[in-house]
Amino acid sequence: MKHLLLAGVTLAFAAAPALARDLTIQDVATLARVGAPAVSPDGKWLVWQQRETDLAANRGRYDLWRLDLRRKGAAPDKLAGEAEINETAPQFSADGATVYFQSDKGGEDAVWGVPVAGGTPTQLTHIPGGFSGFKVAPTGDKLLVWADRKPGAPSLELPQVKKDPNAGSGRVYDQMFVRHWDSWSTGDRSQLFVLPFGPSGANGNGVAIGGELLGDTPSKPFGGGEELSWSADGKTVYFALREAGRTEPNSTNLDIFAAPADGSAAPVNLTDDNDGTDNLPTVSPDGKWLAYFAMARPTYEADRQVLMLRDLASGQVRALTEAWDRSVASIAWAPDGKTLYVTAQDTQEEPIFRVDAKSGKVTRLTQEGVVSAVLPTANGVVFSMNSLTAPDDFYRLSGKKVSRLTSVNAAKLVGIDLPKVERFSFAGANNDKVWGYAVRPARLAEGAKAPVAFIVHGGPQGSSNNSWSYRWNPAVFAGAGYAVVSVDFHGSTGYGQAFTDAIRNNWGGWPLEDLQKGLAAATAKFAYLDGDNACALGASYGGYMMNWIEGQWPDRFKCIVQHDGVFDARAMAYETEELWFDEWEHGGKTYYEDPAAFEKWNPVNHVTAWKTPQLVITSEKDFRIPYTQGLAAFTALQRREISSKLLVFPDENHWVLKPKNSLQWYGEVLGWLGQYTK
Repeated sequence: MKHLLLAGVTLAFAAAPALARDLTIQDVATLARVGAPAVSPDGKWLVWQQRETDLAANRGRYDLWRLDLRRKGAAPDKLAGEAEINETAPQFSADGATVYFQSDKGGEDAVWGVPVAGGTPTQLTHIPGGFSGFKVAPTGDKLLVWADRKPGAPSLELPQVKKDPNAGSGRVYDQMFVRHWDSWSTGDRSQLFVLPFGPSGANGNGVAIGGELLGDTPSKPFGGGEELSWSADGKTVYFALREAGRTEPNSTNLDIFAAPADGSAAPVNLTDDNDGTDNLPTVSPDGKWLAYFAMARPTYEADRQVLMLRDLASGQVRALTEAWDRSVASIAWAPDGKTLYVTAQDTQEEPIFRVDAKSGKVTRLTQEGVVSAVLPTANGVVFSMNSLTAPDDFYRLSGKKVSRLTSVNAAKLVGIDLPKVERFSFAGANNDKVWGYAVRPARLAEGAKAPVAFIVHGGPQGSSNNSWSYRWNPAVFAGAGYAVVSVDFHGSTGYGQAFTDAIRNNWGGWPLEDLQKGLAAATAKFAYLDGDNACALGASYGGYMMNWIEGQWPDRFKCIVQHDGVFDARAMAYETEELWFDEWEHGGKTYYEDPAAFEKWNPVNHVTAWKTPQLVITSEKDFRIPYTQGLAAFTALQRREISSKLLVFPDENHWVLKPKNSLQWYGEVLGWLGQYTK
């Protein structure tokens, strides 16, 4: 694997001084993070939100930056960056003169505007209770806002609620979905509201356009503006929603609805005939077509995402990428409406692909790296991209040529040696070709060996791909002196749907075989790997695998790090909040209907074989794999008098996100590895 992001694209860092050093988590925690890019209609300006870490306040703070795309060698400069204020989610006015953005100045979110040429920002909305996000209609005369309100709220106006001075603190529920990801239900739902909009802003509380639909749009916890789209004439809003009710914890059935922007009629379900997930509604520039993706199988979050096209005049729908065995992750139209640009995982990379809107022909446009945003313009495609050895920056694709537009962390990475990444493949379970990568520490002497950090990805339908991470960052482990090995076992994404599906009812089978064969293949291929001095690490499904390895491969590793992993499949089946996930993975039935399917791969049944020292990490706000699973694993280790340690974060969910917690996480993990690998 080349060390560069793309062939012919060089890193714009200054020359390293003679005394280079390794990357640390302190470096990573302070790196700037770019996101939410927007390009002006004339293609001149690129604007984005950029996060800087405020370590003292233990949070990130966001400003807006801009870049003149027509000036070769132009340097980015700050467009809006008031101290202690977050400026996020930029988008352009139809004439390209104004950048609208979201600001929390004053304590509640509002839409503000600033001239792209520079000037003083102006507040454009005053919405009591704030909101989550917004989109301006292409006609510029309407504002779409999404906000948490009580179901059926007719507008954004907050109701007057009488507080009972004698009320207790207890929460009362009469059906499931009492908590989701990291929050207990308050009864509020993310809903859509439209307000009239003009040069002076938006007045009033708007009108709800969701009718009697009950659910969250955008979806929670990760959905955003990509799940909503305006019609070209600004008269209709398209949105994805999973209808709520008693089936909600068991359902992945997001549908795409069309609603008049004036709230004059109830929304119409455009994808009612598909019980799988439909999402990412994206209207063509001429307003004639609606692109989206569809999954065929209900209750399965990792089914193939096929690009669909709907003729908005006739209602006719066709599957554009049915013959392409990859899963569409994002959708963007070319300005001429003849081409769509999508991203999709492909063998540890996530490139941009061009899809012909007529024939469905797919052409790969980028090679190495993971693309995270795509903005087609008349002068090429602007995109953001990262890799295992570089955080996100912006690039432009013109024809076949890729040029780098930014190097936002160049100064912070001066003098730091980054590791070398090499891919390998081997014959895994079922004799299928399986891929992995090895990361060599940058300053490892020739002929020397490094202890191995064997990292197992989560999902389980995920990938140890060529991407930068602020949570599990292989370059940080390499900077601490460890050679990282990761394997994309059966169940991983980017290799075709059959390979992804192979983990169902097979959690502890083929994936473990792949991991065993993959580590052996890596140590045989790369002489710098000290295979006899290795620790295994994993989170989520990777954490499950750590518990499974304890009982099934107990003599291989010096130590184990298990983060948010399943310990007892029976308890997990009753404790997790989105039941469709656990039930699908074990065959589609509940635990009480088919206990054998859950018990077949249950780590708790093999505790008597456990012997490897283990660090257990869990978080109290993790409702996907509740912290009780971590406590139970720690209890098992302690009762068997196995060297063990427990790290509990009271303020994190399934992920560790706060800067100081991240520093603590790496300190504990690297300390644990160091204790056993010397």
